[in-house]
Order: sequence, then C-alpha cells, then structure tokens
Amino acid sequence: MSPVLLFSFVVAYFILLLVVAWYTGRNSNNESFFIGNRNSNWMLVAFGMIGTSLSGVTFVSVPGAVGDVAGGNFKGFAYMQVTIGYLIGYCVIAFVLLPLYYRMNLTSIYNYLLNRFGKVAYRTGALFFIISRTVGATARLYLVINILQFFILDRMGVPFVVTAMVILLMILLYTFEGGVKTIVYTDTLQTSLMITGLIVCVVYILNHLNLSGGEALSQLKQQGYLNVFNTDVNSKGFFLKQIIGGAFITIAMTGLDQEMMQKNISVKKLGDSQKNVITMAIVLVGVLFLFLLLGGLLYLYGASIGGSYQDVMVNGKMVKQFMLTDGAGHAYNVIGDKMFPSVALNYLPTAIGVIFIIALISALFPSADGALTALTSSFCIDLLDLQHRTDLQESGKKRLRLTVHLTFAIVFLMCVMVFHFLNNNSIIDIILDLAGYTYGPLLGLFAFGIFTKRALPNSLSITLICLIAPVLSYLLAQHAKDWFNGYQIGIELLIINGLLTFLGLRMISKPGITSNTAAA
Repeated sequence: MSPVLLFSFVVAYFILLLVVAWYTGRNSNNESFFIGNRNSNWMLVAFGMIGTSLSGVTFVSVPGAVGDVAGGNFKGFAYMQVTIGYLIGYCVIAFVLLPLYYRMNLTSIYNYLLNRFGKVAYRTGALFFIISRTVGATARLYLVINILQFFILDRMGVPFVVTAMVILLMILLYTFEGGVKTIVYTDTLQTSLMITGLIVCVVYILNHLNLSGGEALSQLKQQGYLNVFNTDVNSKGFFLKQIIGGAFITIAMTGLDQEMMQKNISVKKLGDSQKNVITMAIVLVGVLFLFLLLGGLLYLYGASIGGSYQDVMVNGKMVKQFMLTDGAGHAYNVIGDKMFPSVALNYLPTAIGVIFIIALISALFPSADGALTALTSSFCIDLLDLQHRTDLQESGKKRLRLTVHLTFAIVFLMCVMVFHFLNNNSIIDIILDLAGYTYGPLLGLFAFGIFTKRALPNSLSITLICLIAPVLSYLLAQHAKDWFNGYQIGIELLIINGLLTFLGLRMISKPGITSNTAAA
C-alpha cells in the first residue's frame, strides 16, 4: 500500500480539523478555553468523550489481546469484565461526583480539595494529575506515532523526530485558541470517524469470511476466543477483581481527572451532564464489545490466509506467537498490538487500509488533544492561580495561557523522544502502570473529603503521605505472591493505593471540617 497515499489522507484529515477548530474557536477567551463557557451540548460531549476514553493504544491493543495467551488460555473477551466495572464507576461519577462539582461551580475539579482541605492538598492533587497525565498521554502518543512511522513515514524516509514534531504541531494548532470549546466538536468528529472505521472493518471481514454475526461468535467460541469470566481467585484476571477494579479505575481516571471532567462541567446543567455520562457509558460498552469482536475476527482472518500459532523460545521462555507470512515468504509475529495494523495495511484492500489509518489517528487525537488542553488548564488554574491574578489583564492572562500550552507541547515532544530512544514496549507498559499509581492518592484524597468530616493540616505531611502510599502499593504488588499464598495483585492495586492514602490521611487528621465546604 502506497505510503504517499496514506499520508495524503492524514494531511487531508488534519486540514479538516483545522477548519473545524477555526470555526469553533472564533472569539474564544480563557473561559471558553478552560470550560467552553459552560455552554457545551451534552450529546456532543457524551459522544466525543468516547474517543477520549478510547486512546490509540486501545484501538490496537484491545483487538490484539483477544488472541493473546495468558495462563495457558486465550485472553478472549475477558476485557468485558473490566467494562462491567466501568458502568458501575460511571454511575458513581454521575450521581456522586458531578453534583459535588456543580454545587461548587468548579472550573478545575481540584478546587474541591482547596475548599475542603486547603492549598497543600489542592496543589498536591493537581500535581499528581499533571505528572500522571503527562506520562500516560505521551506514552500512548508514542505508541500510535510509532505505528504511523513504521507503516508510512519510514517508507518515505522521514525521521521519527520529524513525525513526532509534525503530529504535535497539528494538535497544538487546532487546540491553541479554542481549547475545550473546540475539542468538544473535534472529538465528536474524530469519534464518528473512529467508530465508522471500526464498523467498516468488522463488516468487511465478516463478508470476506462469509459469516453472519452469530456464526462468527460460534466460531470464536470453538477457537476459545470467547472467554469472558476468569474464576481463578489467585489470578490477576479474577472476575471480581476486574469488575471492582474497573469501577474504581473509572472513578479515579475519569471522575478525578481534569481532562475528562472539564468536558463534563462545560455542560450548562447538572442533569444534562449526568445524561452525558450515562449515555457515554452505555455506548462505550457497545463500542468495546465491537473492538473485541473485531479482534476475534482478525485472528480468524489471519488463520484463513495461512497464519498459525507457533511455540517460539524467547529469552529462555517458550512463548506462543501468531505467525503471518509476508510477500517474500518471511514469517513474522503479529500477536497483540501488531495484529490490527499488520492485517489492515498489508492484507486488506487499500480502501480498508485508508479507513484504518483515519480511524487510528481519530483515536489518537482525542486522547492527546484533551490531555494537552487539560494540563494547560490545570497548570494555569491550580498552580498559577491564573483566574485570580489581579496583576494581569485578560490579554496578559491569555498570553500566559498560550505560553503554558506551547510549553506542554514541547514537554510532550521530549517525553515521546525518550520513549523512542528506550524503544522497549515492556518499558512503555511499566510507565503506563506507574501513571496509574498516581491516581491512588487522588482517590484517597477525594474519598477522605467526601466520606469523612475530619480536617487535615495545611502542611506538606499531606504530600508526603500521597508519595508514600504508591511506594507501599508497589512493594505489596511485587511481593504479594510470596506473602499471601500465591495471591497476585492486579487491577485492584489502585484501590489498595487509595486505601493506604486514606488511612495515612486519617492518621494526621483531626475532628472538624477544614473550610466552609462540608463533606458530601
């Protein structure tokens, strides 16, 4: 497939985003950048947030994981366990957190910590968000840029650093002025294209294999790809761990995340914002099921063109790999993240390959643009206190906000280049896990504020506890198998992290509410 053709569609797609950004970003100010003047349409926010929730990594990883092997079995549809937890978590966000945010009329959700506990807790929460989102967003950004580089730009002789700079420049250009006001619309466009690409790929492979939806599910079951519930209590994938963990991941990584919540609080009415969250959750479950179905179909398609599982010795361990053969007769492994892009760009028709690339960058941009805007918002509001600066006129505030926005784009580029030089997917996975650790203290801080009526000292002891909790959580995760008779800590690590933070805060607390804001 011609890399020039694929690249031309990437450019055309970006031009379309610029047009939308120009149209929606006219006459924007700091208020429209941060929360869209609190006038966003809830249906657009709900639909666009699906794209933000499903990063480019999800776009290739969820389908690829279906035929991957864990504990001697295919992972199959096990991700649906986490998805059930997502639904529970979104209900908590809609009916517990959103009423709190609207009652306090927040621009940054971390202002809750300021009102409840004081400046140290407030800035600690914001700092944990900034670190976590920077690391997580740039790691996801790197993985998708790497796919574009490998399948398109390498063949055109373009260096990786130029690719990364151009992609970040694209994101910077269409978010520079409008912020949330623009992103609500661009995310809707990008989510539409991503879901369209997903559906087209599913329909094409079903037709190619001459299967109906029911027949496909039957074949997937026969091959062992349709496993959902893991009943091994000691396993990281035990279904109760996955469901409960999925709920808390949603509460922490969406409900306590400025990137995700700034779009929700940009909706004028609480009721509409709640409808947004519940609608998005229901649609998200359906979209994730389609991704899993696509994953199973990709492995069936791979088998139909001669692909097969082989046991291969890797670093002294026997590993199961799914091997395809290229035009020169060389066999190569595509199990996991490589499956979807390899099949779409090397074996499916050109039109499907183009649709895949558009859908992939549509999954990339909502995650990256939302992170860039949210980090700018949090840094300006939470750390620079931009909204209350009396020494700056509106033009001066806007200039400072644009400088912060540009600075974060440069930080993104630096982080992406670090990941590129490491060039190790396992290290990327570790860094993504570490990003998850930082949400535990946020979970503990908010839980302590909401569910207790105790005050905290406005001192660095809060920050110290929030730093110690992830370290203790890491030690528990590393030694749990030896300490707890084979039990392995998996997705529930976030809960443990949050609980340790909660207990630490309880130790330094005293009776009484810190400020005028009562616990919910």
